[in-house]
Amino acid sequence: MRGDYTMFKMHGGIKGISRKIKASLEDGAKETDIETRQKLYGTNRHVEKPPRSFWMFVWDALHDLTLIILVVCALVSLVVGLATEGWPKGIFDGLGIILSILLVVLVTATSDYQQSRKFMELDREKQKIYIRVTRDQKTKEVLVDDLVVGDILHLSIGDVVPADGLFTSGYCLVLDESSLSGESEPIHVSEEKPFLHAGSKVVDGTAKMLVIAVGTRTEWGKIMGSLNEDGVDETPLQVKLNGVATIIGQIGLVFAVLTFVVLLVRFLVDKGMHVGLLNWSANDALTIVNYFAIAVTIIVVAVPEGLPLAVTLSLAFAMKKLMHDKALVRHLAACETMGSASCICTDKTGTLTTNHMIVDKVWIGDVVKSVNSDKNISELKRVISEGVMAILLQGIFVNTGSEVVKGDDGKRTILGSATETALLEFGLSLGEHLYDDYKMLTRVKVDPFNSVKKKMSVTIQLPNGGLRTFCKGASEIILEQCNTILNTDGNVVPLSEMQKHNVLNIINSFASEALRTLCIAFKDMNEFLNDQPISGDGYTLIALFGIKDPVRPGVKDAVMTCMAADITVRMVTGDNINTAKAIAKECGILTEDGIAIEGQQLHDKSSDELKELLPKIQVIARSLPMDKYKLVTSLKSMYQEVVAVTGDGTNDAPALRESDIGLAMGIAGTEVAKESADVIIMDDNFETIVNVARWGRAVYLNIQKFVQFQLTVNIVALIVNFVSACIIGSAPLTAVQLLWVNMIMDTLGALALATEPPNDEMMKRPPVRRGDSFITRIMWRNILGQGFQ
Repeated sequence: MRGDYTMFKMHGGIKGISRKIKASLEDGAKETDIETRQKLYGTNRHVEKPPRSFWMFVWDALHDLTLIILVVCALVSLVVGLATEGWPKGIFDGLGIILSILLVVLVTATSDYQQSRKFMELDREKQKIYIRVTRDQKTKEVLVDDLVVGDILHLSIGDVVPADGLFTSGYCLVLDESSLSGESEPIHVSEEKPFLHAGSKVVDGTAKMLVIAVGTRTEWGKIMGSLNEDGVDETPLQVKLNGVATIIGQIGLVFAVLTFVVLLVRFLVDKGMHVGLLNWSANDALTIVNYFAIAVTIIVVAVPEGLPLAVTLSLAFAMKKLMHDKALVRHLAACETMGSASCICTDKTGTLTTNHMIVDKVWIGDVVKSVNSDKNISELKRVISEGVMAILLQGIFVNTGSEVVKGDDGKRTILGSATETALLEFGLSLGEHLYDDYKMLTRVKVDPFNSVKKKMSVTIQLPNGGLRTFCKGASEIILEQCNTILNTDGNVVPLSEMQKHNVLNIINSFASEALRTLCIAFKDMNEFLNDQPISGDGYTLIALFGIKDPVRPGVKDAVMTCMAADITVRMVTGDNINTAKAIAKECGILTEDGIAIEGQQLHDKSSDELKELLPKIQVIARSLPMDKYKLVTSLKSMYQEVVAVTGDGTNDAPALRESDIGLAMGIAGTEVAKESADVIIMDDNFETIVNVARWGRAVYLNIQKFVQFQLTVNIVALIVNFVSACIIGSAPLTAVQLLWVNMIMDTLGALALATEPPNDEMMKRPPVRRGDSFITRIMWRNILGQGFQ
């Protein structure tokens, strides 16, 4: 679907198109028509690249240079063996080498094949995204793959548009179509420009959209179909290991050439002394071929062939275990990188806390009440007049990004963000019977919440003909916009400086109890021009809410584990500094020598000031998206830290991309955040993040153990064969014996050492720093010491 406005008008605009696809703009598609629509218009799935067959992996494995040399050697051995010793004795050596080659190829191909299958499974898991649609008059959440033409899709900030469609209603909708068109300029969508394309990201606003093309029939689907993505990256650890293998291979080559030269010289000297250099026989040729085989075997033994296998097994094993522990690793490299993390910059809400918020306290008309039980709510109703209650509920019900929906079982559920849900739950507990009446009021203009403004506003048409604007958001910001206040009797009275000071004290007292504070205010007007923004002053303060999000059980222990492992945990939150400090202390993040600052202060610091302050900063409150980005870049550039960052919002994407390892929240996270991350934390829990770090360390240590074991055996075999060849003129271990020992050692050793689970001791040592050598001095001491013994 291209944005052709002439064609759009020719089909009768949005109403004409909805009639043609037999879908209601209010009720969406009928549940009974879903299968028919999928057959008619296609499903919302993209064409998957056919998986590579097992034989393709076998073919790839045969391209190994060492194996090619062995194949040549085996063929020469077969020809010479048959010529000299006849059938069947002459084929034993050649056949033994061929069998060992086949075993190496089959083990490597099987491992790679299973790994590719695992990636496909993970990819399918990653695509299980739920979206909100109106279907058959009901708002429900469905899998993105089940979206059909005719559905009414709900979009909000951070969503990726999953299909092509037309704008039906909404406010301030701004899209980023850079992934589709390459243009970075945001696109404003409205009834005049109603086209939405799959693959675009919602930067601002909310909207409902009529789905008119899905899957491969969308513009994005056509682009995706033309791509050929492999999606398997070589990890930094594998790069290090390839370097180790190359050095060992070069050493092996030198030893192989020396062995061949020594054996050849001994043979020629012996031949010259006994039969003369001019008398040659088939046996002499066979002897030289055997010398060549010994030299090739020395190369094979020297090169630690098991390394790629060990890495693959170890990472695949860790990824499988992490899937059980609610962490979806999107990039293979993320496993090992997390093991080297020296700093975790974490969000508060949903990660350190449960992300199920409740209104714990409310201040209204100079009365502070705890409202965490039915008894307390009844008391509040007695204290507050009906007029104040009506305005309060109107403000909660009309100025919200959440929605109350009825399920098939008749139960009411609330869809929306945690803070919005808490307020709406509180409103429903005060006056559920008024919800439907207030939701029917006409919204003249809506200014959705975003992280820069830190407020949400809506202007409504009152039944008596007047206009009323409600505004809610960060307490200090809303308080600054107010010059009057609503008292307990429902009268509007001036807000004096003393009263303002009192309200600020209550905000701070709520915040010091680890409550997130939120103010709600209103303003009555006679007229409103559609093209003008919603006013930011002259409001009347209604109430102040203290919203609680309890700390998750186990978070404090997880933070202690990080500190013991020399991993610094820093909390970055949009909350008030007092709330942030209270939660950070409860979690054990903020220590006595630590500093808590606001995002603006961080932004204003010079590079020198920041360098001095950075190691002590443990909490950043009232942070904007770019404050988190600045923190990550500063930690990486000034202190070479390996930084892990958690994020759930679209605004976290730059920090997630810039970090060494981005951790997106699977429940609260927007699709943009998940797209920018390396690991998706499926349960949004900080404990899971620590578990990823634990497994990352296990992977690194397991592969170090395997390398030490592999190189010790290889060096012993190399020296024994070289010394023996030089002294007695033949190798004590034949090519076939060495190949079999090497392979059985590789596969079983890799299985035993590369799949060892993590232990608590791993989290009591500092992380591996950038640039640290993979093979440490202690490892070299052990390898050489044990080898020479």
